[in-house]
Amino acid sequence: MTPNIPWYPLKFEPIYQYRIWGGRRLSKHLSAPLPGDDEPIGEAWLLSDRDDHPSRVVDGPFKGWTIQQLLKESPEQVLGKLAWRFRRFPLLLKFLDARDLLSVQVHPSDEQTEYLPAGEQGKTEAWLVLEAGAKSRVYAGLKEGVSRDDLIQALANKSVADCLASFSPLAGDAVFLPAGIVHSLGDLVVFEVQENSDVTFRLYDWDHIDAKTHKPRDLQVDQAMACLDIAQTNVGPVTPVIETKAPGLRERIFDCEHFVLWRLRGELPFNVGAAGLPRILVCLDGEGLLEYHGGVYTVNQGDVLLLSAVLGVCSFQPHGMVRLLEIALPEATERKGEIPK
Repeated sequence: MTPNIPWYPLKFEPIYQYRIWGGRRLSKHLSAPLPGDDEPIGEAWLLSDRDDHPSRVVDGPFKGWTIQQLLKESPEQVLGKLAWRFRRFPLLLKFLDARDLLSVQVHPSDEQTEYLPAGEQGKTEAWLVLEAGAKSRVYAGLKEGVSRDDLIQALANKSVADCLASFSPLAGDAVFLPAGIVHSLGDLVVFEVQENSDVTFRLYDWDHIDAKTHKPRDLQVDQAMACLDIAQTNVGPVTPVIETKAPGLRERIFDCEHFVLWRLRGELPFNVGAAGLPRILVCLDGEGLLEYHGGVYTVNQGDVLLLSAVLGVCSFQPHGMVRLLEIALPEATERKGEIPK
């Protein structure tokens, strides 16, 4: 068990990642300065329970603790009713700055265990567009009628884009990407929520050359084709579901077996969190105060906070207009003998 430390909203430091397709636009969305002067930063991992890149609490009595340490020492305080299901935090949250096009890629599902390294899971993910450039593009799914043979031929003659369904997204658009769907994006800044997995199979990489190695990146064509769900075609923006309009707008954007995400917007006080369950808050715009047990915690643009299950429902007091994301782990209706992941 953790020492006799009172629980509070836990804020985490972003973990920046070099990517050849990245840019420098994340500096507008996060307060922590970007590393280097002109190095392309493609990802900021906001909450990561990965052995190679563990998120750490940045302030308060738990400063320096990783999310893994917290789960190991106090699983019921962190996960509440879900403590029996997970050995590690099951989601990975990111900001992406795709100045250039990501590789055309496919992720395996949880069931495709022959393509998952030991201890890994599949990768269903979703994007919420924060910033769209003049050349912004989302590729998601195949065009109707495209076969595996068509795609293999397109790989040979470098016309893969002709096989992919695509659209020009706008800020605020949301895209759900179940495992097995072929996808890419470019000239966009997005928030990404995904299963806690780092398994990606590159199908095509647009002839990119890595500036650090001066070589093209490796492809995993056979694995990508094996994991590809050929039936997933023409994926477009999802339609948000408005749950409440007062005291603020609450829209449910994604709701799947792996995560639920709401977008919150308002300038009057509203509640966040849930009794006996963990929630994550991401502040996209504005600032305010989070109140818990008489304590007041400042929240600014770019902050990521874990509301451990023991905290329950908290009150958020905006300073002017604020825009937040609230992310939940879906509840299991009953225990069915699952092995914790």
